Amino acid sequence: MDITTVIIVGFVIAIILFTWSTYNSLATGKVRIKEAFSGIDVQLKRRVDLVPNLVESVKGYAKHEKELLENVTEARTSLMNATTPHDKAKSDNMLTDALKSLFAVSENYPDLKASQNFLKLQEELSDIEAKIAYARQFYNTNVRDYNATLAKFPSGAIGRGFGFKEEEFFEVEEKEKKPVEVKF
Repeated sequence: MDITTVIIVGFVIAIILFTWSTYNSLATGKVRIKEAFSGIDVQLKRRVDLVPNLVESVKGYAKHEKELLENVTEARTSLMNATTPHDKAKSDNMLTDALKSLFAVSENYPDLKASQNFLKLQEELSDIEAKIAYARQFYNTNVRDYNATLAKFPSGAIGRGFGFKEEEFFEVEEKEKKPVEVKF
């Protein structure tokens, strides 16, 4: 074997190893994104499960707020049926708006505000909101890293050749960047 053959074989092996490494890196990124999205899903499910209890708590005190309670229930259903990050973010924004309205209305009912059950539910919701924010951040960090790999050369060309596509961030509308206000 002459030196030229050794160089060519070494070069081909290096290209194969780089392609393999790039593919594995992108595949790992996809798995991390799925894991992170699952984390968001878990917290959104906890939030969705809490909504009926909130609605029931408010119903007893605010019987004439039927439309508001229906909006909360509708937003909850929309979130339960959402599947993509975009749809979940949109539905989550709707639920956040509805919950903000619910808590704003609760200010008009001193007995409701003093209810231990309602206070506990508000505290739980506040905890879930913090966990949702963390889960979104974790998801978006993984999406950023994955998309950055796809944006670089030559890893992007290799990734696209294997069918990898950019992932969508879990974004909220500008007005939704404010946390749900929970007052005690």
